[in-house]
Amino acid sequence: MNTSFVQSLALAHQHTPASLPGPAFCAFAERLLQLLFPERAERPLPNADAVAAHLQELQTDLAHLLSNVTLTQPAAAVASTFIDRLPAIRALLLQDARAIVDADPAAQGLEEVIASYPGFYAISMHRFAHALHQLGVPRVPRLLSEYAHARTGIDIHPGARIGPSFCIDHGTGIVIGETAIIGAYVQIFQGVTLGALSVAKHLANIKRHPTIEDHVVVYAGATILGGSTVVGSHSIIGGNVWLTESVPSHSRVYHRAQIHVTRSEDPTADITFSI
Repeated sequence: MNTSFVQSLALAHQHTPASLPGPAFCAFAERLLQLLFPERAERPLPNADAVAAHLQELQTDLAHLLSNVTLTQPAAAVASTFIDRLPAIRALLLQDARAIVDADPAAQGLEEVIASYPGFYAISMHRFAHALHQLGVPRVPRLLSEYAHARTGIDIHPGARIGPSFCIDHGTGIVIGETAIIGAYVQIFQGVTLGALSVAKHLANIKRHPTIEDHVVVYAGATILGGSTVVGSHSIIGGNVWLTESVPSHSRVYHRAQIHVTRSEDPTADITFSI
């Protein structure tokens, strides 16, 4: 065995902070989602006293979990503030669910969307993670966002600011960057990227991701890049569009594909591909 290699690993282990109880944080988020939306729970709670007791239990559990994290204020105070924000978070999520129902002809109602739609699940976890992010909690928000990413294929950085009535349709492959700002009544389809143009590491604190204003639809496969890029309200961004500059409100931006059709009767027009 290489002694210097063993020693270097030992030093790495000694100087690495204690790992977070990741599964416990994720389990907390699942329990919270089930409390806020009994459609996701195995058994709804019977009365207000049971709800109050469960809320208190969640607050106590969150404070205990946050004791594993370096914070600028007591873990109990952060947990209390987070729980106090739950009414506003639930109200936002109900608007998100309604937006999905209104936009998706296949949706059979709020109960189905809340219980089974990956878009609703991903935005729920994002709103939890974003609230913790706003409270200055390190590491945990990203842990929750990656948990949702693994389950849904939807990657939303906890720093992204997302307005009410946000509709994710299908959702697989969506990427929303840290400094993205999304307004109200925005609808995003699968494979959309709201990303950054390449920037130097020392510019990490500037706005690097686009702003999507109210009532915008971004269709599948579109890529919108850059911190100064603004998609004006009531715009439609078509599928597979690559956009790195702002467009005004009520814009229609489409990718025009060129399709060439050859007839089999003309052998000189055959195209040979080599992969």
